[in-house]
Amino acid sequence: MKKYLKYIIMGVIAVALSILLFPKKAEKKGTPHDYAEIAESGILRAVMEYNSLSYHAEGDTVAGFHYELLNAFAKSKGLTPQITPDMSFSNRLEGVLEGKYDILANGTMVTSESKDSLMFTRPILLNKQVLVQRKADGEKDSTYYIHSQLDLARKTLHVVKGSPALLRIHNLSNEIGDTIYISEVEKYGPEQLLAMVAHGDIDYAVCDESIARASMSDFQQLDIETAISFTQFYSWGVSKHSPVLLDSLNSWLEVYTKTPEFKALQKKYYNN
Repeated sequence: MKKYLKYIIMGVIAVALSILLFPKKAEKKGTPHDYAEIAESGILRAVMEYNSLSYHAEGDTVAGFHYELLNAFAKSKGLTPQITPDMSFSNRLEGVLEGKYDILANGTMVTSESKDSLMFTRPILLNKQVLVQRKADGEKDSTYYIHSQLDLARKTLHVVKGSPALLRIHNLSNEIGDTIYISEVEKYGPEQLLAMVAHGDIDYAVCDESIARASMSDFQQLDIETAISFTQFYSWGVSKHSPVLLDSLNSWLEVYTKTPEFKALQKKYYNN
């Protein structure tokens, strides 16, 4: 129960941080900034999901792969990063489109659908979507345990609202020739869905493999071995009105991703 509460509390913290840190700015709509406007203001506005890999508080400090990567970019350009946590993918996407944020600085799956809305940086990570379920426990769970994608017919998968995984699940439904029901969860992120599956509140969820594997030590009763998608590129996203910002990010990432510092950052958060 304590492990379950830990992840629910993380979701509450993310919501509280977004309200306390940016109560009014997050409501403003405007035109997306390109690099010249960002450089003039000296502030780089980013939105991230609050989770143990991307961005989270550790006592008095803040950590996370994307948090540290964004800070490295901002430092190289003499900018001050201003980060807003948001558990909802739909909110993060809308915030960039409306000009509230300059970067969706979260590992985002690049699909034909997501490319209709945003421009994406060069690949930062490789990842895939996996099914989260409880491990089979003899006859007790034999009815519920999914052995292959074909077993997903008529099952309900819980997904973070607006997640790029939705398109893949719809395509998978067509591939198996049967209906896969989807329940979009608005209040929680993937780690909270993992906790809900582990605790028995829901039977199935879909999330990024990296986040699922990072939580396995807390939820050893979970099974994440059934892939929902192929391994795909994950990148940061910017508005289509920010081509110079995109070029600046790509030029920096081209160099930085080959450095020992980046390799150490990857090992720190993705060593599993």
